[in-house]
Amino acid sequence: MYCKKQREQVEFESFHLSFGGKLRSGNRWVRLAKLVPWAEIEGQYAELFDERIGAPAISARVAVASLIIKEKLGLSDEETVEQIRENPYLQYFLGYEAYTDEAPFDPSMMVHFRKRLNESILAEINELIVDRRRDRDQNHRRDKPADDHDGSGESGGGGGEKPGNAGMLLMDASCVPADIRYPTDLSILNEVREKTEAIIDRLHTPDVGKAEKPRTYRQRARKDYLAVAKKRRAGRKAIRKAIGKQLRYIRRNLRSINELAGRDRLSLLTHREYRNLLVCSEVYRQQKHMYENHLRSVPARIVSVSQPHVRPIVRGKAGTPVEFGAKISASKIDGYAYLDRLSWEAYHEGTDLQPRIEAYRGRFGCYPQSVHVDAIYRTRANRAYCKEHGIRISGPALGRPKNHRSAEEKRLTREDERKRIAIEGVFGRAKRAYSLSRIMAKRADTAETVIALAFLVMNLDTMLRHLFCLLSRLVFLSAQRLPTLPRSMNAVLSGSALAI
Repeated sequence: MYCKKQREQVEFESFHLSFGGKLRSGNRWVRLAKLVPWAEIEGQYAELFDERIGAPAISARVAVASLIIKEKLGLSDEETVEQIRENPYLQYFLGYEAYTDEAPFDPSMMVHFRKRLNESILAEINELIVDRRRDRDQNHRRDKPADDHDGSGESGGGGGEKPGNAGMLLMDASCVPADIRYPTDLSILNEVREKTEAIIDRLHTPDVGKAEKPRTYRQRARKDYLAVAKKRRAGRKAIRKAIGKQLRYIRRNLRSINELAGRDRLSLLTHREYRNLLVCSEVYRQQKHMYENHLRSVPARIVSVSQPHVRPIVRGKAGTPVEFGAKISASKIDGYAYLDRLSWEAYHEGTDLQPRIEAYRGRFGCYPQSVHVDAIYRTRANRAYCKEHGIRISGPALGRPKNHRSAEEKRLTREDERKRIAIEGVFGRAKRAYSLSRIMAKRADTAETVIALAFLVMNLDTMLRHLFCLLSRLVFLSAQRLPTLPRSMNAVLSGSALAI
């Protein structure tokens, strides 16, 4: 059950501190609270609950704000709760009216927040926040004199005011690694064998002291695995021979499990053990198929028993030719990043260009004036599509390169590449400053939430940086006119920055 909160956000002057004092208006969390549309978020969050049954759920404000705090500060679930309990600014960001020294919720609730606030909901919140900020920026530009326009070339257009194309679209794809060890066929089979042995032990529990447990040869199997795994450079024949041995051990274990399951003992398994049994059976089928047919890949290949949704993504990058995780496509418009596609299976990112251009048209009412992408997007179909709609696509034309290019063509090529670097910076920033360098969430749905949340927090930080730059500019301009500013003027400048 969910009960909507009717009260509005309290002003920072009214936030009660039991130890005295008051919150500072220029704090980043106070400013950040003004940027998030909490009412719209609560409306979407309330639809996930039944209004008639169940205990009252934690408010959407607390759930979303807690996830933002965790992602922005790079904390664990337990540390996030402790930071909220100790910091009055974080409690103000959660919508509290007064400071309290009690934990807002149990750290395990963070997992439920990530389950409920899935990728699609966070994408809608991200678009809502960015569209509101862009509308305010455009209104601010319209209020400026003509000679004071900043001339930004990355504008998203005017919502259909201009009949022609306008704006610039940047696109690229990357892989988000999951938190798994580097998988090899031999190590995966060894893990499967150990888990099937644990399942046999659980199913044999009622027969302890009554019947002999099925043989597993676990000590011998362990020695056979270590004999190859400990080698610094094992040969192909030795690895293949070790894989064959592990497959035969697993085949024996699965046959024993089938015999024990025929006695109606599968109910003895926990939910996780039963899930592991299904995953181990599929891993055995895949590895056996590759072993018998001398193959090195198979569709929907499982590379982690604990995270069977993770797939190998061939990227061809120096140092990491293959990454294991989710593949994402992102775009950047007017300085803000969007998560366009997330898939655990590998796909050709060139097929995302035309849908993204149509989404751009649906959002701004016109096609982009130019599209800046790398070579994999410049297929003949995409080039023909862009030419049909009057969109200039970056990069050289097809065919043999010209022997002599004009100075204008060279300048345009350098300019296109310089602009395209911005989308590369989105992935670099997301992996260095946020959590996309290694996704620690173990479930597929919670991992998708973490990925989408990184883009949301990244855009919020961009807005905060713009507000800081605007406030610094206001202070600089005022200092040019008045050498000394009274305290009242500082308060006015801070208030104007918060209102923007």
